[in-house]
Amino acid sequence: MRLGSGTFAAGCVVIEVLGVALFLRGFFPAPVRSSSGTEHEAEPPAPEPSAGGGSNWTKLPPPLFGKVVIMLIDALRDDFVFGSKGVKFMPYTTYLVEKGTSHSFVAEAKPPTVTMPRIKALMTGSLPGFIDVVRNLNSPALLEDNVITQAKAAGKRIIFYGDETWMKLFPKHFVEYDGTTSFFVSDYTEVDDNVTRHLDKVLKRGDWDVLILHYLGLDHIGHVSGPSSPLIGRKLSEMDSILMRIHTALLSEEREALLPSLLVLCGDHGMSESGGHGASSVEEVNTALLLVSSAFERKPGDVRHPKHVQQTDLAPTLAIGLGLPIPKHSVGCLLFPVVEGRAIREQLRFLHLNTVQLSKLLQENVPPYKREPGFEQFKMSERLHGNWIRRYLEENNSEVILNLGSKVLTLLLLSVPQALGTTAELEVPLSSPVFSLLFYLTFLLLWAVHVIVCTSAGSSCYLCSLSWLMAGAVMLLVSALLCAVLSALTRTSGHGRPRKNPVHSNSKWSQLDLLILCGTVGHVLSLGASSFIEEEHQTWYFLVNTLCLALCHEIYRSCFLGEDDEPQRGFHVQEGFAGAAPALQDKIPGWDAPEPSRLKKSPSSLDGLWGREKWMVLASPWLILGCCRLLRSLNQTGVQWAHRPDLGHWLSRSDHKAELSVLAALALVMVFTLVQGRCSLSSKVAMALGLLGVYCYRAAVGHLLFPWQQDTKDISKGIIEARFVYVFVLGILFTGTKDLLKSQVLAADFTSKAGGLWDVYSGLVLLAALLFRAHNLPVLACSLLIQTVMTKFVWRPLRHDAAEVTVMHYWFGQAFFYFQGNSNNIATVDVSAGFVGLNTYMQIPAIFLTAFATYAGPVLWASHLVNFLSSETSSRSALRHACFCYALFCSLPVSAYIVLVTSLRYHLFIWSVFSPKLLYEAMRLLVTAAVCVFFTAMDRTGAKS
Repeated sequence: MRLGSGTFAAGCVVIEVLGVALFLRGFFPAPVRSSSGTEHEAEPPAPEPSAGGGSNWTKLPPPLFGKVVIMLIDALRDDFVFGSKGVKFMPYTTYLVEKGTSHSFVAEAKPPTVTMPRIKALMTGSLPGFIDVVRNLNSPALLEDNVITQAKAAGKRIIFYGDETWMKLFPKHFVEYDGTTSFFVSDYTEVDDNVTRHLDKVLKRGDWDVLILHYLGLDHIGHVSGPSSPLIGRKLSEMDSILMRIHTALLSEEREALLPSLLVLCGDHGMSESGGHGASSVEEVNTALLLVSSAFERKPGDVRHPKHVQQTDLAPTLAIGLGLPIPKHSVGCLLFPVVEGRAIREQLRFLHLNTVQLSKLLQENVPPYKREPGFEQFKMSERLHGNWIRRYLEENNSEVILNLGSKVLTLLLLSVPQALGTTAELEVPLSSPVFSLLFYLTFLLLWAVHVIVCTSAGSSCYLCSLSWLMAGAVMLLVSALLCAVLSALTRTSGHGRPRKNPVHSNSKWSQLDLLILCGTVGHVLSLGASSFIEEEHQTWYFLVNTLCLALCHEIYRSCFLGEDDEPQRGFHVQEGFAGAAPALQDKIPGWDAPEPSRLKKSPSSLDGLWGREKWMVLASPWLILGCCRLLRSLNQTGVQWAHRPDLGHWLSRSDHKAELSVLAALALVMVFTLVQGRCSLSSKVAMALGLLGVYCYRAAVGHLLFPWQQDTKDISKGIIEARFVYVFVLGILFTGTKDLLKSQVLAADFTSKAGGLWDVYSGLVLLAALLFRAHNLPVLACSLLIQTVMTKFVWRPLRHDAAEVTVMHYWFGQAFFYFQGNSNNIATVDVSAGFVGLNTYMQIPAIFLTAFATYAGPVLWASHLVNFLSSETSSRSALRHACFCYALFCSLPVSAYIVLVTSLRYHLFIWSVFSPKLLYEAMRLLVTAAVCVFFTAMDRTGAKS
């Protein structure tokens, strides 16, 4: 069967998407679990160590606290409590930290710093896997041993109000609950009011043991406005007043209670300077942790500075405080200040339970655990602990016994953080595929391996969880792909000697072709270094700037030196890339060249330019360079310089709202001017009203000002304004789709196809204008400006072929991905874009809007490429060739990166740097597949025309 190169490329990319999805399924490991399984069966606690004498402490210690209230404030980073904002906006909390009966800590959260993995870390004490970033969208029930399950098994009555993620993780665990939607980031008022409205009633009741409150408003403000927003201060003041109400109520109840209460104020993760979270910057991993109880006596003048601990340390501390077993998979250490006021024997008992649990986890996951220094230290401290217990039971309470107890206590404290020794690493067996020329032999071999593995007692694989029919289908597909690839390679090497075209037998690659080749190879090689991945935007900025300089050199040489000084690479783009076909046939296998009789050399386009138009051609590369330099100053991204102030932060400040309003208005006017030229009358009207609605939406949510507006007190969610824009977006897209369908029915109607493509492009531009943040509207305007300049003054005069035009679109699309402020850091994803115009959380629209807002740069440049090739050429092969080149240049980095990340799977930064980049690459490949399918559909339409 004969396929066009575009259809073949689109099919390959779709198959590659499936392959990458399977790779992600195997690459991200399941969390390390105890061999006892996921059941929460009651195990007897480890008795006190003894040396010859009997111990009377063989049961769990009694609880230290009667009631526990956990007040979790989403995105509560440490400086919101212990910094200047805490002093200014949280006076009562500051008093508790400095003078109250409390212990304060800076708890470090491990990446990924998103809500669901952090809740798991707080309650289980374990480190969730990186794949929990994806599971955060739809949290499954938590089967791992945790404090909540242990408390329920012990008969504790637990009440919960707040983020519904808890209800998904712990179904049927709460005697009373009320959940709120965590993903609707536009709401930062009602989402907290729905939690606080239960407080007065619950605090007066005595029929509960654990109360959990999860407030989301602070995190939502960060996503929408960032940590410098004035709304942050108001929300911190609100949280401070709620903390005071809870603490006052607990103190009044303690007068009649036998045990003191414990109030825990904590955050699940921090907040980056852009307002997001998910990565490993200091602002995202450092969270505030405050433990308040009347049991923590404080002497006058006792200054307690916040200590740095791990977030996983809260799980064993809560378990000890409630008299529960420590979760089996916990790697946390008991926060010793909580128990330092108890008797020495009790302190030793608490620490011994913690170290015994950690030593069991070490033994189950590290075979040579006996040689670990931490385990040796633990065994020595356990022997000393036994001697101390023996003497203590003999009632020999001399000073020597107390000194020995102090030494044992010190040894236990030292052995707790080292009990796990080296990091437990699981070796994942990787079997190499067996190449075979015969399909049936390959399939039989894979099937035999499958049967052997899945029927053995101690081994299993991912396919074992599938049905036999599904597993057979997967192996059939793999066998067919292997044989197809080998067959293609065999034909290319054995019979595929390319025909030499007599016209271009002496043709050579141009300087621009060499730049494209070197830039692509250099970018792929840079993916093997963590620093280059963190600062990948610098690579694309360099490549785009170098491309502009190369175009400048080419334009000046063509203008001043004439045609004889440069190699002939093709003919005018309006001639349908016909002259470029023989050169492309040499470069790309499978390129369908037109008939030689149709080849016709056109005169130099620059020779026919005079006056103003020629000067515009000469100035166009410098104009593009100026726009790129301006956009680089708009958003600081990456890691090394992300904390430095940029133009975007300056414009987003509340005292610069007037300047931002003027800039946004000019950008929207510029967008309309650049887009409306090729639109129909109805699309022009819809575009104008839609852009006006964009400004009204941003003014409604408080980002911009109307000329007659004096203040921003009347701030709304802008739902009506956003939906007003959505109506025009759908209208323009519908008009474009109608014209495209019309062009398929009427084969000769080329005008309908061109107009339909431009309407679809215009609809995407309007949608991007709505979803972009106000300070990013100049990015959209500059993108359209560069596209217009490149079309009129670069691609047409210089007669670039389809391959070069495609690569330029791809490079600029990648650069504009970073111009938007994106990076390979999960924290830079603008989650608020997924809720524009929505008054409740709807998963599919939110995911689509967030993905489009993130990848708007590459999508708009790919859409413009289809418009350019469809309107500027009459060749049927241009779109096919462009689709092939686009798929090739998008797939090459993904394929190379998978090999690199597999070889670097034990790298120090595998989870903080390489894994987030892997998710970005997988999502970008999915977007590429959609773009290639669109290319193929337009190519089919062109074939009919």
